[in-house]
Amino acid sequence: MTRKYFGTDGVRGRVGEFPITPDFALRLGYAAGKTLTARAGLPPGERSAVLIGKDTRISGYLLEAAMEAGFSAAGVDVFLVGPMPTPGVAYLARALRLQAGVVISASHNPYDDNGIKFFSADGTKLPDAVEADIETQLEGAMDCAPSARLGRVRRIDDAPGRYIEFCKSTFPGALNLRGLKLVVDCAHGAAYHIAPSVFHELGAEVRAIGVEPNGLNINAGFGATAPEALRKAVLEHGADLGVALDGDGDRLLMVGRDGSKYDGDQLLHVIVSARLRQGETIGGVAGTLMSNLALERALQERGIPFERTRVGDRYVLEKLTERGWKLGGENSGHLLCLDRHSTGDGIIAALQVLAAIRQQEAPPEALLGALRLYPQELINVSLARGMDWENNTAIAAARARVEEALHGQGRVLLRASGTEPRLRIMVEGEDAALVRQQAEWLAAAVRAAL
Repeated sequence: MTRKYFGTDGVRGRVGEFPITPDFALRLGYAAGKTLTARAGLPPGERSAVLIGKDTRISGYLLEAAMEAGFSAAGVDVFLVGPMPTPGVAYLARALRLQAGVVISASHNPYDDNGIKFFSADGTKLPDAVEADIETQLEGAMDCAPSARLGRVRRIDDAPGRYIEFCKSTFPGALNLRGLKLVVDCAHGAAYHIAPSVFHELGAEVRAIGVEPNGLNINAGFGATAPEALRKAVLEHGADLGVALDGDGDRLLMVGRDGSKYDGDQLLHVIVSARLRQGETIGGVAGTLMSNLALERALQERGIPFERTRVGDRYVLEKLTERGWKLGGENSGHLLCLDRHSTGDGIIAALQVLAAIRQQEAPPEALLGALRLYPQELINVSLARGMDWENNTAIAAARARVEEALHGQGRVLLRASGTEPRLRIMVEGEDAALVRQQAEWLAAAVRAAL
C-alpha cells in the first residue's frame, strides 16, 4: 500500500520541516481522533480516549501540545504520561482500555529529528488500513467539536511505576538478579527514569549511564546505536553485563564483561534456546532480511522454521501474528516476545536474556556467545528521496558481480531505509576479508551510479 505520510514506523522527519511541524501535528491529531472514534463503535455520548507519551527530545513539548489540541478538537480525551518508552505507551494504552497510544519519538535518530507513531487498543502497531483511513481524513477540512464536546486532558502521574511493575512481571517469580552487577545505558532517552529501577528492584547492582537528558543529547554517544560508552563502563566498573537501550526504549544491545558486544540475533538465539530448554513449543521464529545467516542455520539445525520479512519490527510482528508464533526480531535489537508483551520492548527482552542466564547458571558469555555470527558489512550511501535505484542497471550489474564473488557462501542486500534518506548496502559471508572488500567495492559502485 502506498502511503503519503506514514512510513514503516509512523511519520518521521526533521523538526520544522514538513511533516514534522506543529500545524501538521495538529491536523494529524484531529484526523486520527476522527478516524479512531469512527472505528471504535462507542455508545452514543461516550468519548474516545488516547494516551500520548514521548521521548526526551526538546521538540516533544511542541508536538505533544499540537497533537493534544488536535485530539481535543476532534472530541477525544487525552491522557499524558510525559517521557515514556515506546513499549510502555503500548502497554498503558492496552491496560487503560483506550482507543490508541501515541508516541512522539524518532527512536534512534538524532535530537533534531522527531516522529509520531500510533498503537492500537491491543498494544500493537496500527494496521495499514487504519493508517490509510487517517491519511484520507487528513485530506479533508479540519473542524472543531462544540465546546461541550471538546476532549479533556489529564496527566497520569503514576505511569512510570505502572510500567516498571509490568516489566518486572515478565521475569520469572522464582528468580532474581542478586549478585549481578549491571551497567544500564538509557541513551539519555525515554527509559532514563525506568530501566535502572526495573533491574535494581529485581536485585541487581546497577550502574546507570545515559540518564541525564537535556532535550538535545538523546542517542548522542550513548545507547544501543553507540555502544562504546557502555563497553567502556562495563570494563571500568568490572560489571558482569551491560544493557543498552535506544532513545525510545524498544531496541536492545548487550555487552559482556570482557567488552564483547552482542546484537539482536545473538540475544534472540539466547531467548529461543531458553524457551526450548524449558520444554516450550517453538512453532517458528521470524527475522528480517538483515538477520544473520548464522541464526537461520542454527534454528534450522534444531528443526525450527525461520522466515524473513522486510526490515521493520512491524513486519516481524505481522509475520508472527500470521503464523501464530511468539518470538522474532531484528539484528538491530528490536526483539519481540509476544508471550510477554504485544510489541518489541528492550527492557523486557533484556529480562528474558537475564532469566536464561539465571536458569542455566552458566557464565553469561557462554550463552551470549553461543551463536557465532557470519561476518556482515553494512555501508550507508546517501540517497535522494524518490530516486529509482531499483531499476538502475549499473547498480544491478555491480550487485551481480559481488554475488558471483561470494561463490554462493553469502548474501547481498540493498534496501532503502524506511526512516532516513539512505540506501543500506549489506554484504554477508564466511570470509570476513572478502566480505569487507566486496562491500566497499559495491558501495563505491553504487555511489558512482547514483
